[in-house]
Amino acid sequence: MRGAVIEIESLFSTARHMAIARGAQITVEIDTAAAPIYVSAEGARLRDAKVGADHDVRLSATRSGMSYSATGMGYGSANLSVVVRRNSFADTVFVSRLSRLRH
Repeated sequence: MRGAVIEIESLFSTARHMAIARGAQITVEIDTAAAPIYVSAEGARLRDAKVGADHDVRLSATRSGMSYSATGMGYGSANLSVVVRRNSFADTVFVSRLSRLRH
């Protein structure tokens, strides 16, 4: 489960850095049903991770995704929580609207 949390944090961090480097809005989309997470810009997928299948976990989230502006700040969003579960264990990744990650 720890690997899934690290991968989720890495995807959000990568998306933020891509937004700054490209000077464009980048979106992180979370599909809680199939458990993949996608990073996209202008409709094109830049990166995807099958977190659920790769780490044998289930995901739930307070929102379906988050966008980063070209400055690397959260764009038009509130805080986001992604809960990673395996059996009776759970861990949560929090992303603030200011783009801070913690778990």
